[in-house]
Amino acid sequence: MKNFCISLSMLVFCLSSCKKEIKTESENTKVTDSIKTEEPIAEAPLDSAAQMKAWTEYATPGSLHKMMADETGTWNCEMTFWMEPNGKPDKATSTATIKMILGGRYQEANYSGMMMGQPFEGKSTLAYNNASKEFTTTFIDNMGTGIMVATGKFDEKSKSMELKGEMVNPLNGKKTPYREIYTIVDANTRKMEMFDFKNGEEYKSMEILMKRK
Repeated sequence: MKNFCISLSMLVFCLSSCKKEIKTESENTKVTDSIKTEEPIAEAPLDSAAQMKAWTEYATPGSLHKMMADETGTWNCEMTFWMEPNGKPDKATSTATIKMILGGRYQEANYSGMMMGQPFEGKSTLAYNNASKEFTTTFIDNMGTGIMVATGKFDEKSKSMELKGEMVNPLNGKKTPYREIYTIVDANTRKMEMFDFKNGEEYKSMEILMKRK
């Protein structure tokens, strides 16, 4: 009984304290509400001519779209894969047919070949966003049900672009980062390198050497 009374007294004390805290919080809220805060400064609206100019620049293909268009044609692809760091490489070949779509604004590539003894089909798109000043690439194929998306920038000095993204590991359903480096070797040669992570370490998982037909 003594313990019960002590417990009851503590409960009453706690409830009383809570009420005081609620009252104090309510009073503080009223004081805060009474203090006027500065309104965010609104962006000055663009006039119709400026809006039209901005949209026109956004929608008009530029020099980097021309660089993408230079790859139009058919390419032989020699593919090398590594399943783990310092692992034995596997080889495969495919053919890529590249074209520009939607008025020269995007690049589309269709791949076909054999991989691991099975027919392989894949499709990629490449975009250069005039507003964000970055590239975005997507890739889908018949060996999965996901879509890979990566973004990055082109380095004029090295003639390459580094793209970073995430993919879902089908073994555990978790997202894992990956990285691509796409290099313009010469007018008729391209190289794509892909880097995955295993046990927290990055390793080279694929290389594709593309030669124009």
